[in-house]
Amino acid sequence: MSTRSGPGGGRRDLGLDAVRSERRQLINLAYRLLGSLADAEDAVQETYARWYGLSAQQREAIENPAAWLTTVASRICLDLLGSARARRERYVGEWIPEPLPDPGEWPAGRPGATADPADRVTLDESVSMAFLVVLESMTPAERVAFILHDVFGYPFAEVAEIVGRTPAACRQLASSARRRVHAAQAPPAPAAAQAGLVRAFKQAWEAKDIGALIGLLDPDATATADGGGRALTFLIPIEGGEQIARAWVEIANRRPANMTFLERTVNGQPGLVAVQDGVIVTVFAFEVAGDRIKHIWAVRNPEKLRPWTTG
Repeated sequence: MSTRSGPGGGRRDLGLDAVRSERRQLINLAYRLLGSLADAEDAVQETYARWYGLSAQQREAIENPAAWLTTVASRICLDLLGSARARRERYVGEWIPEPLPDPGEWPAGRPGATADPADRVTLDESVSMAFLVVLESMTPAERVAFILHDVFGYPFAEVAEIVGRTPAACRQLASSARRRVHAAQAPPAPAAAQAGLVRAFKQAWEAKDIGALIGLLDPDATATADGGGRALTFLIPIEGGEQIARAWVEIANRRPANMTFLERTVNGQPGLVAVQDGVIVTVFAFEVAGDRIKHIWAVRNPEKLRPWTTG
């Protein structure tokens, strides 16, 4: 088990508060590795269970608790990523990473939402839905090597200990992952432009203006939905801006009278939510390329909407 320090180096205080203070960092790491806050929380809980399962002498012998916790959490995530592939083959429809609200919008009724900010993920470009979707195309080893090195700044020597490969192999894994990201992601549009497009899309959708919707969508746009077999939605991605526009008008025609659409931040980017009887039932994330919407992700699986509800 690695006992070497992470970025910053140096021996850390072994006190209980110091160990617990690593929780937010671990949640941030695990969410990016797994694409699921629920799985991230489980991985971090297991990490701490292993820490407290050590004897006092074993904990005292660890030079850097933060590095130890990161190593264990990363290895747990690596194992989970391997098993997740098999689970997702049995998943009903498309699997989309779990969307997260803006930190200020975590519902007060969720356990830890106000009392424990350590459960909140720091939202930046490395948790945009587009970024997380690209991560899903990577092998577990690629994903772990890339996130640890490119996002969290761990040197390849330490990544190698976690992944169980040589530093050179980890460098190649991260390089391969980096090429995937660069090939798949469009250059980011300014935040104001993204927000304006999403707002215009909402207005055109509510007006059932198919021409306006087509004008806002890239001709090669894709819309993907995730109901997980627990909520009604389309199972196969919709390809093409015109096809998406027609599908969204049909959704508007079938919208219940008590459903409203609201602008919200989704994984740090402008998005929308559908609210019915005061409960968020769908979260929409967008990727913008230039002045058009390139991707729409609609998450309806209620298990993945846990951070958005009080349930």
